[in-house]
Amino acid sequence: MKYALIGCGRIAVNHMKAAINNNLEIVAVCDIREEKMEELLAKYGLEKDASIKRYTDYQKMIEDLKPELASIATESGIHAEIALNCIEKGVNLIIEKPMAMSIEDADKIIDLADKKNVKVSACHQNRFNVAIQKLRKALEDGRFGKLSHGSIHVRWNRNAGYYEQAPWRGTWEQDGGALMNQCIHGIDLLRWMMGDEIEEIYGATRQQFHDYLEAEDVGMAVIKFRNGAIGTIEGTTNVYPKNLEETLYIFGENGTVKIGGTSTNNIDVWDFSVETEEDKKNKGLEEETSNVYGNGHTSLFADVMDAIENDRKPYVDAVAGRNALEVVLSIYKSQKTAAPVKLPLKEFASTDMKGEFQ
Repeated sequence: MKYALIGCGRIAVNHMKAAINNNLEIVAVCDIREEKMEELLAKYGLEKDASIKRYTDYQKMIEDLKPELASIATESGIHAEIALNCIEKGVNLIIEKPMAMSIEDADKIIDLADKKNVKVSACHQNRFNVAIQKLRKALEDGRFGKLSHGSIHVRWNRNAGYYEQAPWRGTWEQDGGALMNQCIHGIDLLRWMMGDEIEEIYGATRQQFHDYLEAEDVGMAVIKFRNGAIGTIEGTTNVYPKNLEETLYIFGENGTVKIGGTSTNNIDVWDFSVETEEDKKNKGLEEETSNVYGNGHTSLFADVMDAIENDRKPYVDAVAGRNALEVVLSIYKSQKTAAPVKLPLKEFASTDMKGEFQ
């Protein structure tokens, strides 16, 4: 399957590794900075591979090579524009989080992909973590009984050096703040586990230590789910001196689970009213990861390839991407209006937050 990568920055390493692990035919890479392409290829010993074309214009790349699958790993603010152009040309996509920066653009991606029968996956790869898959199965098997509440805590550190590497980070137009960038994977997991359907969100955000940015460095929210359960979100890049944890809690009448580690990759607590032999094995499970992005990209790529070949929806589809984005934008809107936000969210964009902390 012919594959092309659009954007060769920090997260592109995971996309390239996943493409190689899945034996995709890498036909091209694209970035407006030529040195970024070469740096990325060199990490995998591919810098001298003439079969991999280099482009600084993704539209020309798509026109010339017509890849079956492409992934978008650029700055977030141009995800939607690139996605819509690729979908129009019939290219199946993996879009890095967030899928878009406005709810309107997310809806456009979903609608056009349906119209063109193009497969689109939002890159929420943590759904494939071993611990997360075990939790999901327990939920689907009804082992929790009635859900009471759940929470996600993303307690990370991002210092000035991180933002100096890429000036678009922390801007409303191209990135958003801690919730949109660092916390959206955890937010995706919480919403997915708690039943997806949300009635109302109340949130508050602040810019405590990163006054050189436009966006927030800490955010909190309370979510009312339609099934009666309650969710809470805590996300920040203010933890000293380094990343502390990304932790997901789910509480039900018959079960309690805590998934911890740096990227929801370890089972810290696994308690159910009826314990099985499998439960005993799950307790203390740790999945080794080389970085905070976990191991899920390879599995996500494999799933999308299978979805293309068998004409089915990807496991993490564009609607999942919209759902995670909707939560973040609803928290932003709640901060801006100082009021709860009813869902579904119809119109809001990260750029509507411009000037919030200035």
